[in-house]
Amino acid sequence: MKIEKIRLHNYRIYQGENNVLFSNNSEKNISLIAGKNGFGKTSFLSSLIYAFYGKLMVQVEEKFKKDIKNKGGYDNYLKSLFNRNARKKFEEGLSEDSVFSVEVELSDLMIPSIPCKTVTIKRSFDLKTNDESLLILIDGDENELTKDVGYEVFINDFILPREIAKFFFFDAEKIVSLAEARSRSELRSLSRAYSEVLGIKKYEELKLNLETLLAKLRRKGATTYQKSELQDLIEKDRELQKLVEHNKSEQESIALRINNLQLRSDTLQESLIREGNSITLDELKNLKTRKNDLQLELKKSKDELKKLLDVAPFVIAGKKTTLLYEQLSYEHDSSKQEQYKEELEAELSNFSKILSEKLSSIIKDDHLQKEIIGTVGETLNSRYKKNKSVEKRDTMLDFSDEQYRGFKALYDNIRSSFVSHFNSIVKNERTTKALLNRTSNKIKQGEARQNNQLAKQFRREKEEIEKEISSLSQKKNELTLALGVLNSNSSSHKRILSEYEKNFKIGETDLKKYDLTKQLLEKINLLMGRIKEEKKYSLQHAIQRNLKQLMHKKEFIASVRVQILEDIMDVELLDSNGNIIDKDELSKGEQQLYATALLKALVDESGIKFPVFIDSPLQKFDVEHSVRIIEEFYPRVSEQVVLFPLLEKELSYKEFQLLKPNINKTYLIKNVTGGSVVKNCPVHKLFDEFKIEDDVYAH
Repeated sequence: MKIEKIRLHNYRIYQGENNVLFSNNSEKNISLIAGKNGFGKTSFLSSLIYAFYGKLMVQVEEKFKKDIKNKGGYDNYLKSLFNRNARKKFEEGLSEDSVFSVEVELSDLMIPSIPCKTVTIKRSFDLKTNDESLLILIDGDENELTKDVGYEVFINDFILPREIAKFFFFDAEKIVSLAEARSRSELRSLSRAYSEVLGIKKYEELKLNLETLLAKLRRKGATTYQKSELQDLIEKDRELQKLVEHNKSEQESIALRINNLQLRSDTLQESLIREGNSITLDELKNLKTRKNDLQLELKKSKDELKKLLDVAPFVIAGKKTTLLYEQLSYEHDSSKQEQYKEELEAELSNFSKILSEKLSSIIKDDHLQKEIIGTVGETLNSRYKKNKSVEKRDTMLDFSDEQYRGFKALYDNIRSSFVSHFNSIVKNERTTKALLNRTSNKIKQGEARQNNQLAKQFRREKEEIEKEISSLSQKKNELTLALGVLNSNSSSHKRILSEYEKNFKIGETDLKKYDLTKQLLEKINLLMGRIKEEKKYSLQHAIQRNLKQLMHKKEFIASVRVQILEDIMDVELLDSNGNIIDKDELSKGEQQLYATALLKALVDESGIKFPVFIDSPLQKFDVEHSVRIIEEFYPRVSEQVVLFPLLEKELSYKEFQLLKPNINKTYLIKNVTGGSVVKNCPVHKLFDEFKIEDDVYAH
């Protein structure tokens, strides 16, 4: 799949019509769209996400969710996408153009039952009617299939699933968030994207459908009284889910308010220092930067501590955890022993028979033969009984192999590195807090002269804001605690609901369906386990291969391990001694390199042939890594790659020359009255044209 054309009309900074035509070349897969900061590189990239997903773009990146919320809803967000000058002209009656739109033309698509050359997607918004519209054309005409399945579903199922769009449209500077994911919610979110990329999601959806069918079949067998009770339980379950969602929404709203208040507080602090005239602005800037860095470091420590606290109950349990592990190990070993018991007994019987035959041909004395066979038999039996002499216990837990391996990994972590890691984090948190308090005190020392009326007003406002922040923070903490209780109640209630449904008497016909569905569910669970294991090892090798290609420190990361526990998938980097490398200890450049290798692996493993768009390429890389990215990553990551570099900063002339053999087309974003325009530029003249543009703005 390739993009042939992109047309922007009055979208954000792009006033009027802007057309970008791609010259797709199998030997040269890279296109450049270059421009200065603020000219619209990021807007160009976001326009594609808007065209494909509209209001569902919130499911692509958290950033869009925040932007829409800050604008007061999706309708207001749409109005903010309209080019300011074009909107002003329309509102003043100087223009009748009330529409902004983004149009994308795709080629080389493989759509089942629809042979086609091109698919055109056009999403637009009319300021006059406040209506958004989406149009999909196949070879220039509307198609009944796209209407039947729905345009949004068609894009998601046949073009690019929104859950994995972040891996094809990304800011190379911000993808370090992949390396920084630590909390269970962040890892769970990434895991959903991994499942989609690796093709696991369709099996998970099938599993969910089968579970829903089982529930329906069970509930059909309920009596009138049971149905009434069941409905009450279902209603309570829905109510608990609504309370959970409301709690999360409240927490997000409070976090946004705290952030806005903190910005206002920081502004007042700066005003206080200026009024007090006790330190220079440069000193203020350095102190604030230091404070922000310490706050980020403290947040990381707290996040890491929260992650370890998930394990803390097992540490506190002490001997109980050890007993649990011993019980699981016993059950795991017993299961294996039972599995091979019959095989072993058959082997012993066969051995005795062969031994008897061999001895009969060597020793003619029947009495001596029997003594030898008896002695060997007693020895083998005593050895076998010795191996079985372990204390006999009941099977209490019946964990699967995957569950046992997960708990064993947890237990090994507790015994090996948990305590030292925990103490190190606590120590680091205390040190960071002390430094943060010291820095905050230095800032406060610059506050105004006591008799300065303006300073007093600033101080009063700041104190009121700090009180409000404190109150909101307390409310957020209360909501967090309440959410834990709600989640616990919800889980408990689901178990009660499940147990209640087991009492229903299922009819004979439905019972056959129920048994068949249950068998299918067991098979799909087994199949999913196998697929996850296969994909896990495949992804491990792909990430490791890409890291070795891109990193100049060859022995720094010796191997990669992908962990899959329930709905969490995490990637661990290991050194030559098998120790886990803390991703927080990687430099920003190394984190970006790891995230780049992960993205390349995911794109390769997905099998999805879609263009890759990269904003801010080479931002954090040193010269050696930049060369490797240019030579190893960009030419191979996709059949069509579009880069949005800031020339001379994110892409030097020397690096451009290395990239040049793979470049088929270049564009330059120029700023004109009313916005930006995208101009085609010959590849060999890109830097000359950029220099002219740079000189214009320098004067």
